[in-house]
Amino acid sequence: MRIALVHDYLTQMGGAERVLLAFHDLFPEAPIYTSLYEPGAVDPRFREMEIHTSFMRRLPGARRHHRWLLPLYPYAFDHLDLRAFDLVLSDSSAFAKGVLTRPDALHICYCHTPMRWAWNYEDYIERERLSPTARLLLRPLVSRLRLWDYASAARVDYFIANSPAVGARIAKYYRRESVVIPPPVDTTRFQPAHEHERYFLLVSRLVPYKHIDIAVEAFSRNGLPLRIIGAGRDAGRLRKLAARNVRFLGHLPDDDVCRQMARCRALIFPGEEDFGLTPIEAQACGRPVIAYAGGGALTSIVEGSTGLFFAEQTADALMRAVARFDDAYFDPEAIRRHAEEFETQRFLRRISHFIDTHIATHPTLARRAALEDADPSPAVRAQLARQFDTSPLLDQPTLPSAPLASESADTLSPA
Repeated sequence: MRIALVHDYLTQMGGAERVLLAFHDLFPEAPIYTSLYEPGAVDPRFREMEIHTSFMRRLPGARRHHRWLLPLYPYAFDHLDLRAFDLVLSDSSAFAKGVLTRPDALHICYCHTPMRWAWNYEDYIERERLSPTARLLLRPLVSRLRLWDYASAARVDYFIANSPAVGARIAKYYRRESVVIPPPVDTTRFQPAHEHERYFLLVSRLVPYKHIDIAVEAFSRNGLPLRIIGAGRDAGRLRKLAARNVRFLGHLPDDDVCRQMARCRALIFPGEEDFGLTPIEAQACGRPVIAYAGGGALTSIVEGSTGLFFAEQTADALMRAVARFDDAYFDPEAIRRHAEEFETQRFLRRISHFIDTHIATHPTLARRAALEDADPSPAVRAQLARQFDTSPLLDQPTLPSAPLASESADTLSPA
């Protein structure tokens, strides 16, 4: 069976790219298809993999200005040639799910979210502070992208959502069912520290939709020490908002990030993420998380046990949560055990079980697998072929829901 992995773009390193690395660990012979690839911007392990890019990589300035090439991405993925593959596993928050596959191929999409800037356009342009001219020009483009996004969702046979929040969006925008498999976290990289310091910590790319300004304002007002790890185009504006007790550490090596996490009082998580790996990483260090009560944080954090929530995305609400935070209330060992529920091997077992289940019930792939394993005599092979030819095709489920995928059981448990 020939397998291909498809990814939106390899131009930055984040949670989606870590999922892709895990998929490649599961299928090390599978090539990766993507729109753009910048080797220096992602994990060095990608350099050892077979990666195919679209025509976009040959465009002048595409690597640096890929955000301005928005209208071209649907065409790029429409024109990737995947006819040779029996199973396509797309890893997508935008365009990768739109690839065209053979009618008899199986396409499973691990969805980080339906296209954020298309379906939440008003929130997106407000946070990005776009000019009136840019808003005017973008609106018809975004309307067209919504139509393409909805239509291309029909090309997927089965959706996996990375959190119940994303599963609800898939049901809302695509009218499709999904199951939930949280993304992998390499918890072995993170270990609790024996001593802790007084500072709070925030680890994020510094871009507007992450709502870092909420934390900067809150800590500038309450005077408590806050360290911010990360870089991004919003860094200059955030530095201007910050008081002296808010320190910007910039981009740090992974080992330094782990040490900072292990010694902080708590991680601050002010944004609404589709899932959010950073809270799990902090909990793997035994540290609690103070997070906005929305998105994937509702899956990864247990209120009062591994962290605290604040209900409104405002500096005042965050300040109130920090004020009621008590270090002594949280057990680092219990927090660490909770984080281990999201470790990579558990993710791989769930993904493998999901894929194997749907291969076994796929009318073409199941027949092919049976014929490959069968007695080579023509009579037996003909009997197997007739058996699968007369088997009813599976109907696509239509009820919108997002159950949590089991690791090995034959049933799916509610999220």
